[in-house]
Amino acid sequence: SADGGRNLSLDSIPMGLPMSDPTAWATAMNNLGMAPMGMTGQPLLPDFDPALGMMTGIPPINPMMPGLGIVPPPIPPDMPAVKEIIHCKSCTLFPPNPHLPPPATRERPPGCKTVFVGGLPENGTEQIIMEVFEQCGEVIAIRKSKKNFCHIRFAEEFMVDKALYLSGYRIRLGSSTDKKDTGRLHVDFAQARDDLYEWECKQRMLAREERHRRRLAEERFRPPSPPPVVHYSDHECSVVAEKLKDDTKFSEAIQTLLTWIERGEVNRRTANNFYSMIQSANSHIRRLINEKAAHEKEMEEAKEKFKLALSGILVQFEQIVAVYHSASKQKAWDHFTKAQRKNISVWCKQAEEIRNIHNDELMGIRREEEMEMSDEEIEDPSEMKETEESALVSQVEALKEENDSLRWQLDAYRNEVELLKQEQGKATRDEDTTKEQQMKLLQQALQGMQKHLLKVQEEYKKREAELEKVKEDKLKVETLLENLKEQESSTSRVCACSQEKECPVEKTLSNNPVKSEREVLLVGIISTFLHVHPFGASIEYICSYLQRLDSKICTAEVEVLMTRLQNTFRQELSGVGASLEKRWKFCGFDGLKMT
Repeated sequence: SADGGRNLSLDSIPMGLPMSDPTAWATAMNNLGMAPMGMTGQPLLPDFDPALGMMTGIPPINPMMPGLGIVPPPIPPDMPAVKEIIHCKSCTLFPPNPHLPPPATRERPPGCKTVFVGGLPENGTEQIIMEVFEQCGEVIAIRKSKKNFCHIRFAEEFMVDKALYLSGYRIRLGSSTDKKDTGRLHVDFAQARDDLYEWECKQRMLAREERHRRRLAEERFRPPSPPPVVHYSDHECSVVAEKLKDDTKFSEAIQTLLTWIERGEVNRRTANNFYSMIQSANSHIRRLINEKAAHEKEMEEAKEKFKLALSGILVQFEQIVAVYHSASKQKAWDHFTKAQRKNISVWCKQAEEIRNIHNDELMGIRREEEMEMSDEEIEDPSEMKETEESALVSQVEALKEENDSLRWQLDAYRNEVELLKQEQGKATRDEDTTKEQQMKLLQQALQGMQKHLLKVQEEYKKREAELEKVKEDKLKVETLLENLKEQESSTSRVCACSQEKECPVEKTLSNNPVKSEREVLLVGIISTFLHVHPFGASIEYICSYLQRLDSKICTAEVEVLMTRLQNTFRQELSGVGASLEKRWKFCGFDGLKMT
């Protein structure tokens, strides 16, 4: 039929338009960003530029959105997007006012394939909705409501963008002007659980592919595994034992032996074999030590050869420089031409520079050897002393030895300076600059040694002063001990005298609470002790203090005496529960007021 000939299939074009108006059809396809094609597949506009087409009201499409492989080119600012009338089989779509702002849309859900379509005519059916929106792509499902809206689910995500292009269009069913046959379409993104589930499945698939790709890359760049260690057997044991005796294969054999021991191959049957292999490894230590000693010997010999060769080279340099200096004297200098004199002076300067460099190198080698020798002398371990006094004495002796060694080094430097001074007197005027530099270096070294010597001497004096202080403190402690002993003897004498006078005093003072002079002394001492302890003290604490003065004093005697003197001593309970304790306090000042 004519209507069927007007519409194109879904594979060829996205919208069905009457081919009698090719310009409108080309404009609509241009707005969708597609090249306009006819029924036969030929382009309607040969000079079509895709940069001129852009769908109005659709936000920019992210190239990373699933289902989209391209991004439509941006529309130039001077080219407004134009929407044309779209004729369908049962209805007509009229474009919105181009001067109005584009219709608003919600945020696009991830993996969106469902759209919300509102503003449908009241008489609109699913067949009409399918006729309008199947031009945008394959429609999977339509869920229509009774309130003039529906939800349409497409097969792919990019079809949603084509459906959004129709937002804002006015729809009219046939040629009717009835209100129930017209409406304004509003197309927006819709959130559906099926879309979200498919999108999450696709993301998980991409993540799995990415992990697989990374794993392959890691395996590609992973270093190869070391060769596996063979299992233990008698044959392999004999092979490893032979390798242990060979210096070239020792490292491989010792690694195999270590692996076997860690695997637990050692048992009663194989213990002797493993012992022999361990013994071979121990013998290899002697070989290594001998090899190290041989290398050290070769290094020392090479150093000596280098030093001798360098000294011989320096002697020859001195001879060559002496030749240049003798040629520079007036007796021979006048017979040379100007060019010859210039060459001789240049050669002389070059030879002096090279000689000075080699001389500095030889001096550095000698200085390093002296430093090594001094380090060996300093590193001799000294025996640890038991007391502080003996430690100080050993430090003083070490400082004396260091002081003597520094003096000897200082004398050696002075002798070397004197020799350099004698050589400087014999040298010519050209050697003055180099000798002065050497003299400055030696003077700086001497100054450093003198400063170090002064520091050592000051430290030596400090150690001696500390030693004297320790001796003085020791004498003071001894005198204090003697005084304490004398005081203890005097107190014991006083206690003995009080015991002798106890009997007559008791007879005379039988009626008083205090019956003897001994008890008077005890009352005085206890009063002084409790006065010092204002929070009181237990009877055991008081007796322990009294028994230091007299070991014959018993706790019962002291407690009876203190209970008799109620105006002088008072007993109180302190603490709670298990920590309950009886304490005696001195209350003589209060008792004096009461009596």
